[in-house]
Amino acid sequence: MTRAELVAAALGAGAPDGLTDTRQGLVRDLYVALRESVRWRLTGDGGYGRRVLDAHETDPDVWRGRLVEVLAGSGVEKDEEILAAARILLGAGRRACRLALDARGVGQ
Repeated sequence: MTRAELVAAALGAGAPDGLTDTRQGLVRDLYVALRESVRWRLTGDGGYGRRVLDAHETDPDVWRGRLVEVLAGSGVEKDEEILAAARILLGAGRRACRLALDARGVGQ
């Protein structure tokens, strides 16, 4: 997985469903912070990158490839803060989903 693909995967993950409000809020906050950092990085191309980012949010399956291309061309692969945020978001989303699944099994 390239670094641009890592960021696209994190953006595609968003906030998972089925989490408690607190956990979902944390993941959503991480997502919003990452998305805004990426949005800032995508300045200077006449708005094309931002339009792709917005389109990806509404239909990630269709726009993922285009978003990876835009991210790779934007220098995001060299932005260690964005990469760290993407890794944290993906990890937090996985942990929160596991916790939600574990909580559903309690008392059964």
